[in-house]
Formats: sequence, C-alpha cells, structure tokens
Amino acid sequence: MVAFCRYVESSGVTRLAIRKEPETQLAPRPKVCPIADLLDEATEQEWLQGNNLFALSSDELKALPTPDASQWMDAPATMLPPVATPEKILCIGLNYLDHAIETGAEKPTLPVVFSKFNSALVGHGQDIVLPSISDRVDYEAELVVVIGKECRHVAAEDAMQCVFGYAVGHDVSSRDWQKGRPGGQWLVGKSFDTFAPLGPAVVTADEIADPGNLPIRMLINGETLQDSNTEQLIFDIPALIAHLTKFMTLRPGDLIFTGTPSGVGDARTPPRYLAPGDRCVVEIDGIGRLENTCQAEA
Repeated sequence: MVAFCRYVESSGVTRLAIRKEPETQLAPRPKVCPIADLLDEATEQEWLQGNNLFALSSDELKALPTPDASQWMDAPATMLPPVATPEKILCIGLNYLDHAIETGAEKPTLPVVFSKFNSALVGHGQDIVLPSISDRVDYEAELVVVIGKECRHVAAEDAMQCVFGYAVGHDVSSRDWQKGRPGGQWLVGKSFDTFAPLGPAVVTADEIADPGNLPIRMLINGETLQDSNTEQLIFDIPALIAHLTKFMTLRPGDLIFTGTPSGVGDARTPPRYLAPGDRCVVEIDGIGRLENTCQAEA
C-alpha cells in the first residue's frame, strides 16, 4: 500500500511521509517514513506545496523508493489532513441505497451535490468541536476520492484516470441547521469548523482493486453504528466524476465525499447525536482507520 500522510514533527516542521498501517491488531502502532529520507528535503517541500503531490504522474509515483526497515518510525498520534488545501470539497447526499431507504427519501435520479469549506478539515487524532448553536450533530462515515488530474466533461468510462487515490472521511453534520432552518441550510450545517475529518492518509488508486466493493464502518465509543459496503453506492465514482465535470473543472487535490450508508444518528429511534467525549472511528478496509474525539465548543 502506498499511502501519503502529513504531520507536524516536534520541531514544528510539517512533514510529508509514507504511512504503513499495522498488519494485525496485535502489531505495533502505524509507521511513517518522511519523503526526505527517501529522496531529499527539497522534493518533500515541493510536494507539500499546494497540491503538487496529487498532480504527480503514475510513473513518478512508481519511481518512489520503498523504505527499508531502518527508515520506518512510529507514526504520531495526531496527523494533519493528508490534503491541506483542496480547491473544492464536494459532497454527495443520499448516495447509498440503504441510507436513502432509512431516511424515507426517494432514490435520487441525479447526484445530490453540496459542499464544505477547507476550514472544516481536520486530521486523524484531532478533535471534532461540537458547536454551541447546534444540538443535533450527526456522524457520517464516507469514502473520499482525491482527484489527481485536471478534468472537465469527462466520460464515465474515462473517469477513473482522473483519480489520484482514496481517503477515509467523516461528514459531520448539524441536522438542526441542515434541515431545521428556512430553506435548508446545507452549506452552514455541513461546514462548521472541524466538520470534515480526513485521513490518516491518501492511498493511491492503484492499490485499491475495486473502490465499489469496500466494507465501511462507523464506530462510536466502540459500538458499531454504521456497517455497510460501497457496493451500496447509487452513483459510483465514475458516474460522480462524469456528472460533476459537466459543471466544473476538477483539479488535483479536489475531494469528493461520496456519501454515507445507513445507520446515521438522525434516522435512529430515538435519534443518536454526537456528545462531548464521543470517540468516532471510521474504518474502510484497505484504506485506513480515522479516529477523532468530540469536544464541546469552548
């Protein structure tokens, strides 16, 4: 697995590294190897600038050396979002059949598209802040697509050529603002600070044989509340990219949150919303495990 991550080392310097997950639950903690240790500091810093990493060609990625045993070090507990400054964070609503059924909504005939702002991004191990003006903050486990090529008017059969890789995402949602305000305030309800956890890394597309068949789970305080598979997607990744590029140019580093499966708190009886101290874990097999703890807004 080739997975890129970002973190701040003890000196205060932001590092770009390869991340390796434990092979078993009994294995030691995840490992990282900074790009500078494989190539040089200048290349690492160049790839950190903007979204340069995500514009690399497949040949450039294949040329990256494999770390030897001595180059791996323990990963820090807190990571930065693996994509720092996406130009666009696009999200798809009601895109799992099981989720559409649980909400009582009709199966969409076109993708339901909304967005988040960059200020909502946080990384693995960073806190989700529950805003004081919301009492119904919900959880949503999501597969996130990271775009790797500028594209517009892309046919579905060509769309996967535009994908750099995949990450684990959490679309945190304030239901009382999303649904409970005049007109439905989706943008603000989805864009509170810290409402887009992402990470711990971006796994390159060549490592995932079929993104349309990946188990996905949400655990809160150890209890599994969402347990599904991306085969439930109503609009698959090629269809989403083809649809979105009818309207806008996608660029390297852009993110597509592809939707959430059934089991969200708002659809439960009684509803189950996030509370201070809740530990949220999103798992997608083959991609990673994203962990964040909720805290009340100060």
